Amino acid sequence: MDDEDEELPSSSPPKTTPIHKPRITWSDSYTKAIQAIESLSSIFPGSLPPSLSSSERPASALLHDSHVASGISALLRRPDSGAVSDTLCAWLYDTFHTCEPDLHLVVLRFLPALAGVYLTRAALNKPLAGFESVLLAIYAHETASRGGQAVTVSIPDLAHSSIYHETKQTAKNGSTELHLAVISPSLEPFGTVRSTRRARIVGVALELYYSKISEIPVGSKIEFCEFCEIWSGRESEIEGERQKGRINLPWEVLQPVLRIVGHCLMGPGKNEELFKAAFSACKCLHVRALKDINPKAILATGSLLKLAEMAGGDNSSDVVDYTEISMSNVITM
Repeated sequence: MDDEDEELPSSSPPKTTPIHKPRITWSDSYTKAIQAIESLSSIFPGSLPPSLSSSERPASALLHDSHVASGISALLRRPDSGAVSDTLCAWLYDTFHTCEPDLHLVVLRFLPALAGVYLTRAALNKPLAGFESVLLAIYAHETASRGGQAVTVSIPDLAHSSIYHETKQTAKNGSTELHLAVISPSLEPFGTVRSTRRARIVGVALELYYSKISEIPVGSKIEFCEFCEIWSGRESEIEGERQKGRINLPWEVLQPVLRIVGHCLMGPGKNEELFKAAFSACKCLHVRALKDINPKAILATGSLLKLAEMAGGDNSSDVVDYTEISMSNVITM
């Protein structure tokens, strides 16, 4: 009896410690992901795949599950979606506020559908507090992570020496200052969405989407390209009718849109279906820019089309560059 009593304390810790020790490092993230999946099960139409809860990385499984993606996208497109009582918007809001990077990706995966439906309905003056709460959560996250500061990039200036050259020119009138290009202006904290702030808030959300785009599933990017066509008013030329989904495209929205489309066209690991969707979206945006007589947008979309053509796009043969001067001896009347 005495021998057995002495062995129990010494033998128990070595058996239990190695079993529970690995879980301590990721149990919090794992628990939050499981809780998110359990909350989603009460909203999702039908039953969720059992593989989500049994996966060692449930957040990643949720991110890449095509069945879940199509179901949530369908819910976001419902006629009554986006209201203040929308339970799916509440789930997206709560999931983003878990502050888990993997769950952030899950929310961003559905940003194309959310922003796409939101922008097409915003002009109808319908209450969309559910959509706006999610967009404001993303905007507040970016405001905090950036410290409200603008995102800039320095432009090389030959007036300054570099590792590649030396200059003997004398600096004149502040030429020693860095030449900075503003990629994204400074951010102000917003608690509500107004019509004057809408483009900025949505644009910042799309900037975050772009910063994580290499981790976003292809299906989400294809869905984004499809909404780009709707936003541009692709079908507006049919008998002169105005396309319902056509929206204003200020530079605050168009700039991140073109970055995303550019990645879809020329990002690593080319996907043929994604390339075709992005090419079609870029053509629609280029036509829209020409109609709006927007020089910046014309240059940007035209350049993307040219780069896509150089990359070997099959659909590039029907692209018309209205700024190109044709060289011919034939005069067409």
